[in-house]
This record gives sequence, structure tokens and C-alpha cells, in this order.
Amino acid sequence: MDDTALSTPRMNDVMIALDKLTEEVICIARKAGSFLKEERKSFRRETVVSKHAHDYVSYVDKESEHLVVKELRRLLPEAGFITEEGSATYTGEPYCWVVDPLDGTTNFIHDYAPYCVCIALRSRDELLLGVVYDPCLDECFSAWRGGGAWMNGHPLRVSDVKTLEEAFLVTELPYNAEEYRPTARHLLDTLYGRVGALRMIGSAALAICYVAAGRLDGWLEAFIGKWDYSAAALIVEEAGGRVTDFHGQGTYIDGHHIVATNGLIHDGLLEAVQGALPRGV
Repeated sequence: MDDTALSTPRMNDVMIALDKLTEEVICIARKAGSFLKEERKSFRRETVVSKHAHDYVSYVDKESEHLVVKELRRLLPEAGFITEEGSATYTGEPYCWVVDPLDGTTNFIHDYAPYCVCIALRSRDELLLGVVYDPCLDECFSAWRGGGAWMNGHPLRVSDVKTLEEAFLVTELPYNAEEYRPTARHLLDTLYGRVGALRMIGSAALAICYVAAGRLDGWLEAFIGKWDYSAAALIVEEAGGRVTDFHGQGTYIDGHHIVATNGLIHDGLLEAVQGALPRGV
């Protein structure tokens, strides 16, 4: 497939220029991010409700999602949606938007950076573009398939760290505590004190983008939604990194357990998690 075909998928005989479309999506993500930042100034915790144990949502998540969905419908009326808060639906359209209106909700609630807006466009089996905007640092990460990875107009490249002993890693603790507890214990026992450093930051999307930027060397988490990782995963791949599921399969875009690295430490990180895969993975 040539570069033109990669950058211009066909929807109902309309050719989509992914580079131009990405620019439009960046504007939408920045608009939603500005809304998040402004609302944070007067945000009150009593507006928060629990979706599940320790998994929260507020009017800010919902209003941000409505804003993003409205703008994306204007860009591609024919596309479906996969959204965290369920304000729009996917009914088998050839293309769909994958939207997280506020990744890092718990961080946001506690006025603790980072948090971000995530928007991806995918076909039934391939990610086509991704945008992740962090309003706290005014950093916008973006990529379209075949077009490289970018942050505020500057090209991104993954790190060249070659061993786990040197690696700066992030692994989060998902909400499915009982299912994931044995894996979490295994990873801490395997990695803590044996890698360069181990952190948790509270936003899967931004952690993955930091892998793309070379700030981190690897990241992994289970039981996450497509909206958490889709945009950022493409950004890592376009920055020269590798993204798979916990079994090392590259067909991860409908999965819920994801590993993203600079590629050089990927097999080592996969080996580390194999000792205690979470139930259901």
C-alpha cells in the first residue's frame, strides 16, 4: 500500500486526508482541554459520583464528552463513536471515533496533574489518527498513520534504552483490584529494585505518550478501555515504539490489557508479566 492510500482512507467515497483531519482534531481536543482547565478552578467534589468502586465521574467528564462528540460529528457525520461516558454509540460503521473526554478523572478531582483529553479515529481493524491533549502543561501529542508522531509541532521519538535494568517504567493499578492483585504483586516483586525506576501517574494516555516522547521507556496496564489507550498507542507506534497486548499480539485495538514500550525492552517487559497474568487476560 502506498503512502497516499495510508493517509487517505475512503469513507462512502469521500477521501479523508489524515494530516488535515488531525489538525482539526487537535483544535477540538484543545477546546475540550480548555473547558477542563476552566472548570477545575471552581470544581467541587460533591459533584462526583461513583461508576464502580473507586471509579469516578462528574459533570465535567460528561460535558467535555458532549463538546467533543458534537465537534467530531461535524467533521465526519458518517462515523460512529466509542466513548467512555456513553453519550454516542457505535453501530458497525466502517470508521469510528474513540473518545475519552477526561483521562485521569481521579487526578482531576483532586486537582492533581496530569489529566487529558483523548481522541482517536479507527477503522474496524486499524488506528488511523490519535490526539492526546494535556491542558495542565499545554502539551498536545498527535499522530496519523504513516505521518510520524508529534508534540506541539515537534517530532517525537522513543528512547534508546536497551535493558530493563536501565528502564524508567510506569505501571498503573486498575480498578479491578481483586482480579489484578496477584499480577500487581508479581510485577512489583519482579520490577521494583530491578529496573531503573517505577512510577504511577494516574493517566494511561499520557503515560503512553511519554513513552512516545522518550520520557518513559515502557508502560503496561490491564482492564482499561479502548478510550484510554487508542489515541496514545498510535502515537507510540508512529514514534518508533511497539504496542501489544500482554501476550505480545499486535492485534490489540479491541483488547483491555496493553503494553507500550520503546520496542527495545518490550520482550523483557512481556516476560515479566507472564509470571502472573490477571484472571480473564
